[in-house]
Amino acid sequence: MALSAPLVAAELPKPIGPDDFVAFNPEWAEIGQLLFYDPILSGNRNISCATCHSIEQGSADGLSLGIGEGGRGIGPDRTPGEADGRIRKRIPRNAPGLWNLGAKQIRVMFHDGRVEPSDIYDNGWNTPAAEWLPEGLAGILAVQALFPMTSQFEMAGDPKENEVAGAAYDRIDAVWPILSKRVRVIPEYAAMFQAAFPDVDSALDIDISHIANALAAFQGLEWQSYDAPFDAYLAGDDSALDGAQKRGLDLFYGKGGCASCHSGPLLTDQEFYALALPQFGPGRTRLWDPIVRDVGRMAVSDRLEDAYRFRTPSLRNVALTAPYGHNGAYPTLEGIVRHHLQPVASFENWEGALAQLPDVPWLAGSDFLPFKDRRERARLAARIDLAPVDLDDGEVADLVAFLHSLTGTQSIKPRLGKPERVPSGLEVE
Repeated sequence: MALSAPLVAAELPKPIGPDDFVAFNPEWAEIGQLLFYDPILSGNRNISCATCHSIEQGSADGLSLGIGEGGRGIGPDRTPGEADGRIRKRIPRNAPGLWNLGAKQIRVMFHDGRVEPSDIYDNGWNTPAAEWLPEGLAGILAVQALFPMTSQFEMAGDPKENEVAGAAYDRIDAVWPILSKRVRVIPEYAAMFQAAFPDVDSALDIDISHIANALAAFQGLEWQSYDAPFDAYLAGDDSALDGAQKRGLDLFYGKGGCASCHSGPLLTDQEFYALALPQFGPGRTRLWDPIVRDVGRMAVSDRLEDAYRFRTPSLRNVALTAPYGHNGAYPTLEGIVRHHLQPVASFENWEGALAQLPDVPWLAGSDFLPFKDRRERARLAARIDLAPVDLDDGEVADLVAFLHSLTGTQSIKPRLGKPERVPSGLEVE
């Protein structure tokens, strides 16, 4: 399918507010805050959820492709480690922002939608854990929280380094009992779980579902945002947007065709589209792929028509979460807007210097191999779901101005924030 600008303007969404979010338990969130910043959930106890989702980077990491297990530091200054502990590859996809993932409307997670409600495994979910997904998970945000812990290059590490990574190579659900035990043997955590969870009578009752539910409660409460100038405008305050932002809004919901996919109060239809974003880095290459590539949604659905399609991201607080695209191909809002408007030309003219990649000398020779692969480039260029839209430079600037009006005001300030310490005693980055 090819999406083009609508003949008539799309309707503006209704404002959102507290009732549009899951009611998370604040006591669970206090535990989740500590776990989110605690490296105890990583195989080598050296990386936490917050490493790639930091306050300073608007809940993302400021990189096109992140530096995971083995790196040091956070954000654009993160380094790839050294000697035997250095990273073996970059994270295959861009770290997404966490804004409004606790909204009731959310029904898919990850760029390829590999976590979503489904009856396929008789447990309510289609996930990489298949039929081995734990019971007792409170919702999709808790389900999602399980999987970075099992990824070798995100949090688990190499099998020769620790038992968590070794367990992941055995079967994915073998990871979670190990991590649960790590948490429940820490007296401070045990006491907090017993006080907050009615089904936890002793430390032995703490399992991975309690941990995931706590993480979900923290994320769901910490990153709620619905107080942007755009929200004030939707609520009837015509002065909330300036002239450029109003013109950009008209383009977004009219000639630009942006609302065809970025629809509803979260500014996403949660569907999947092929945009011909240039491929670089390791990608999420499937076991049977003959080359390094990332086929997106097709890896989940096994449907050829889903090749190179990725989920429409929410645009809430988008100005805070550069770079943009499923692999962070564009460092600026203007760049990603222009790509959407002219995907073929943008794909052809893209240069590797646009990628925000920390220097990793031992990976430099392979970083852009997929982009240079003539046949893979042809396949990407042949799978585009967007029709071109002609806007002049002033109209592009107005669109970008409107996107800035989606940034929250008070809501972007941390609610619980970064703790000074965590119960494990490990370093908080």
